[in-house]
Order: sequence, then C-alpha cells, then structure tokens
Amino acid sequence: MPSHPSSPPEASSGFLTDVSRFLGAFRWAFMPLGLVALVAVGVHAAADTLDDRLLTAVDRLDSAFDAFVGRYPATASLVDWVSLERRTQLARALALAWELAADLLLALPALGYREVEARRPVEAWRAMLEASDPETPGPASWRVLLRRCVRRPTPMRWVRPLATAGVVLAGACTLARLVQGTVYLSWRPLFGDTVADLSARGLAVAALVGVGVSLGWRAVLRNLQHADAACEAVGPRRAWTRGLLGCVLVAPLGLAAVWDASPVLSFLR
Repeated sequence: MPSHPSSPPEASSGFLTDVSRFLGAFRWAFMPLGLVALVAVGVHAAADTLDDRLLTAVDRLDSAFDAFVGRYPATASLVDWVSLERRTQLARALALAWELAADLLLALPALGYREVEARRPVEAWRAMLEASDPETPGPASWRVLLRRCVRRPTPMRWVRPLATAGVVLAGACTLARLVQGTVYLSWRPLFGDTVADLSARGLAVAALVGVGVSLGWRAVLRNLQHADAACEAVGPRRAWTRGLLGCVLVAPLGLAAVWDASPVLSFLR
C-alpha cells in the first residue's frame, strides 16, 4: 500500500507563552495601576525629603508671629501659643496635603493610559516615536507632542511631564534600594559580604533600568498627553494659565525628587 506522508504536528506553545498571553489580555488593567503605583511611590519619596524644610518654614513663621504679638502687652500671652509639637504636626499635615495633591495631579492621569494596536508589529516605544497624523483620533506620538511643546509652550505642557519624570525616577530608585537591601541582607550570610554587595548592586541597577523601561517613560508620556489635551481644549489664549496652580504644586516636588530622592550614583559606588 502506498504510504502517505504524515502531516507535521501543530506546534504547541509553551507554558510560559500561554501564561504570557493570558496575562497580556489584562494589560488594560495592570498597566495603568502600575503607572499610578510608581508615581505614588515617587511622590511619597519626594515628600519625605520636604518634611524638614516645611518644619523650618513653619518655625520661621512662628518666630515672626511671636515677634509681632510680643510687641504689645495685650497680645504678649500669645507668644507661646504654637508649641513645638503643634509646629511639627502642622508641618506633617502640610506635607501630607502636598503629597495627596501631587498624587491627584500626576498619578490620576495615568489611569487613562491605553495602548493602541500599531499598523505593523513594532515595539511600543518605537511606535510612540513615530509621527502620527494630528487629525487621526487616538493618542499622539512623542514627536507630535514635543513639536507642540516647542511651538506652543505652556507651563502645563512642560512642568507636568518634567515633574512626572522626576518622581518616576525617585520611585524607581526607591524600588531599587528595596531590592538592594533585601538581596544584601539575605545573601550575606550565604555568600559573604563581597558577593552579596556586588550582587545587590547589580540587581538594584537592573531593577532601576527595568522599571524605567517598562513603566517610567509611559508615565511621562501619559502626563504629557494629558497636559497637551487640556491645553488644546481651552484654546491658545487660556492655555498659558491652564493648570498653573497645579504646576506650582508639583514643580518643587519634582525638583526634590531629582535632587534628594534619586540617588542613582549610589548603586554604582
């Protein structure tokens, strides 16, 4: 009897591939939550560095108040009205309110993050670099957004994304420090101080880079898209004052995040 060639068996996908495809179906949920979490961690790290500065500002205001009321006998009893404990509580309350306001301004826009299917298979970052048609519905690319920032600059278009970049870097450094400390303390009894230290630093740098590549640039892009849409919605005349108060709130946090809460070089020294 003539033998018929058997058809090749269908290639079965591996277990990890199936799991990856299953989890990929929920990117619409965990990607925005991941961006919010990263921004919130960075804002908290930046706010922690401002506690002492706020306490110093409250102390100076209290000193000015005491100097004013101490001039008159009728108000001299108010000199010790605000104690050190109250000043500390006031500074902490101001830091908490500042942190929550920054979370609302920088983290909430990340909940609107959505991924669109590219016209051809390409990496996500490369797809967002390609120029998009401004008349086409959907998120604008980096090139379109940066072109608008240069040609029609507004405080919201520049301050919000830059502040987001600062707090994202601070959040990534916080996670990297957590990885470094956990690895070093758990590996030191097993492999010694040198191996544990080098391994902890290497894994911390890997975590820092991984968070930035996977989540960091997306958080900055989403805030840039949100700021651009808000400015476009009010027209060129009102765009300059759009979100100005929010920019004043998040700009110091962004600077503090970069200056005090982002010890990038500490992982290499």
